Amino acid sequence: MSVSLLASGSRDNTIKLWEVSTGKALLTLKGHRGWVESVAFSPDGLMLASGSYDHTIKLWEVSTGALLHTLTGHSDAVYSIAFQPWQDGILASGSEDSTVKWWDVHTGELLRTLKGQYKKNEFDCHQS
Repeated sequence: MSVSLLASGSRDNTIKLWEVSTGKALLTLKGHRGWVESVAFSPDGLMLASGSYDHTIKLWEVSTGALLHTLTGHSDAVYSIAFQPWQDGILASGSEDSTVKWWDVHTGELLRTLKGQYKKNEFDCHQS
């Protein structure tokens, strides 16, 4: 039986994973030192990414809530995150520092930085 999950980030610096059908909070993920501005599930649903005012992205194992990696490299709040759907393990993050960064979520390695995007950018990943 599959369970539909929803993730929510909060100004109390936590992320909650909810079971949609029951409204029950299943897990509370703690580790950020600032408001959680964005959350995104990996395409396979096994990982959750969270972006925060603390300038970091955290990667979590959905089934256990374990923290897998903390990605550092932004110099300001992280407002946007999105997994690349056509290539396993790639995450993009957008920040108040006017950059979009591409990460390898398996290693935590920063792959590329795109500069010059206006602050509080929103984006999505698409392949054509």
